[in-house]
Amino acid sequence: MKLHFFKIHGTGNDFILTDARDGVFRPDAATVSRLCDRHLGIGADGLILLQPGGDYDFGMAYYNSDGNESTMCGNGGRSITAFARHLGIISDHARFTAIDGEHQAEILSAGGPDLIVKVRLRDAVVETSSAQGTFVNTGSPHLVRFVPEVSKVDVVREGRRIRYGKKFAEAGVNVDFVEVVRDTLHVRTYERGVENETLSCGTGVTAAALVTASKFTPGKGFYNVHTPGGTLKVSFTQNRNEFTDVWLEGPVKMVFEGTIEL
Repeated sequence: MKLHFFKIHGTGNDFILTDARDGVFRPDAATVSRLCDRHLGIGADGLILLQPGGDYDFGMAYYNSDGNESTMCGNGGRSITAFARHLGIISDHARFTAIDGEHQAEILSAGGPDLIVKVRLRDAVVETSSAQGTFVNTGSPHLVRFVPEVSKVDVVREGRRIRYGKKFAEAGVNVDFVEVVRDTLHVRTYERGVENETLSCGTGVTAAALVTASKFTPGKGFYNVHTPGGTLKVSFTQNRNEFTDVWLEGPVKMVFEGTIEL
C-alpha cells in the first residue's frame, strides 16, 4: 500500500498528516512508529489522521511517535486545520472533533509562507501545586514547573525523571519548564509518547500560561509564549483557577508532501 502524506509543523512541532476519510489506512503502533522515525521513516513528533466528522467538518486522530494514539495535541489541531483548508474542506473556520471532544478553529492569515491558525482548547482547572510542580489538563496532562533560567535546564533528564516517577509512571505526564520574562513566558517541554524534548508543545504552552495566570497575574487574559520552535499566543477567560474560552494561536507551515510505500 502506498500512503500519500503531508509534512506540516506548528512552531517546530512536526506532524505527518494524511487524508483518511475513506477508512482504508488504519495504522498499527509499529507502522506509526516507523513512519515517525527520523532516520528510517519520514520523521515527525506524531501522525495525524483527518477522518470523517459527521456533523462536524472533520475528525482528528492523533498518534505520538511511539505509535500509540494519544490525547489532544494543540499544535496538531492547528496543523490539521491548515491541512483541511488545503484539501478544500473548509475556508477560514472549522468545527472538528478530537479524542477530547469538539474544537473550533480559525485561520487568521494566509498571505505569507505560514498560515496563522488558532484553535480553541478545552476548559481547564489548575490544580493544587506540589513539590514537583502544578498539574493542569489542557486536553493532555501537564505538570508545570517554574525555573530561573529555562535555557540551562536538562529537559530530557528532568522531564523523564518526573514522567517515569511513581506518581505519573502509569499514565504518563508532559513536563513544562517555564521562565517568566516580564510579559513573556519562555517554555521548554518534555513530551510523553515522544519521550524527548519537542521544539514546541501547544497544550504545554497553554498549560504554562494558565498556571502562570492562576499563580501570578489573575485577570491578564493572554500570554505570548516563546518556545525553541517559535512564539505562540494563549488567550483565555479566568475565574480564579478555572479557565474557559481558551485559544492557542500561532504559525503553521506546510513543509512538503510525498508518497511512501508501507
